[in-house]
Order: sequence, then structure tokens, then C-alpha cells
Amino acid sequence: MASEKEPTVIKKYANRRLYHTGTSSYVTLEDLAGLVRGGEDFVVYDAKTGEDITRSVLAQIIFDEESKDGQNLLPITFLRQLIRFYGDSMQALVPRYLEFSMDNLTKDQGQFREQMGKAFPGGAFGGGALDAIQAQTRANMAIFTEAFRLFNPFAAAAAAKAKAESEAAPAAAKGDELGDLKRELSEMRDRLDKLAKAK
Repeated sequence: MASEKEPTVIKKYANRRLYHTGTSSYVTLEDLAGLVRGGEDFVVYDAKTGEDITRSVLAQIIFDEESKDGQNLLPITFLRQLIRFYGDSMQALVPRYLEFSMDNLTKDQGQFREQMGKAFPGGAFGGGALDAIQAQTRANMAIFTEAFRLFNPFAAAAAAKAKAESEAAPAAAKGDELGDLKRELSEMRDRLDKLAKAK
């Protein structure tokens, strides 16, 4: 969805107001979320210092979206794992992997929507959805690992070590992960039921 034209400049003032320089008007975070959904790129600068604060504004949009009832995209387990990567030796790799995965998901969204449609017939939760997500994630990870190995010969050794460590993890830890997954599935079912009732 990247555009070849220059990104729109948004200025954030001390009073926290956001100014869209392209339309010469003030905008809200909701307006900026709409621009993102519409494929329009923008950068946000602090009006006083000129500092690029695009990342923090996008993070605020995600926070606001996650706060809305029924809008959660980021599972609790994922958020915990993400937090664990801060300061970790793998931290530099995580952004590239996430970007790579999201790019592939975006490219394959037609096929993925079809799989999700089959997995969620009539809005009911189906076990096939989880299988489709896991298959997509495994495929993305395999492609990314191979690509990264070509650029970094040490990555293969690190991947082998990580795999060995994960296989040697205690069964209790795996049980905890399964319990977390079951809780998340239960929460997702509850949300889908609420959405179905609301409609």
C-alpha cells in the first residue's frame, strides 16, 4: 500500500492538536487512522522541536483501537512476548520479522480472507481459523529464516539453538501456553457472540 508520492506532513502542537498541512486543518487520531486505512502515508513532527514522532502517534492509534470493545487485534500472549524482546539480543530482528510477516499477510490477504470465510461460516467460530493462522505464520517464519540465513551465516546456528531450547522446555511451560491459548479462544468466542447479538 506504499505510495510513491511524498508522505503528508502532520504537525503536533504543544496543546496536543494535530495539524494536517495538506488540508490546512486540524485532525484527530481517528482521522489519522482513516488515512492509514485508506493507504495514505504521513509523518508526524513535533511543531516546536521538529522531531519525528510518527512512531509514538501510530502506537497511540493502536492503543486507542485496542481500547475499543471488540476491536482487539493483539493477543495478550503476543503482547507479553513482544515486551520480553525489549532489551533482548533478538530485539533488532523482531521489527524486520514483524514487517516481513505483515507484508506477506497483506499480499496474501485475498486467499487468507477466503480461508477465514470458510473457517467462520455464518459468524460462528471455527477451528479452521486457528489452523489457517498457524499455517500462515509457519510459512512466513520459514521464508524469513531462510532469507535471513543467506545474509547472516550465524542465524542458522542461532535458530538451531533456539529450536533446541524450545524443544527442551518443560512440559509445564507448554501447558501454560496451551492454557493461555484456550483462554484467548474463549475470549474471542465471547466477543464474537457479543458482536452477533449486537447485529
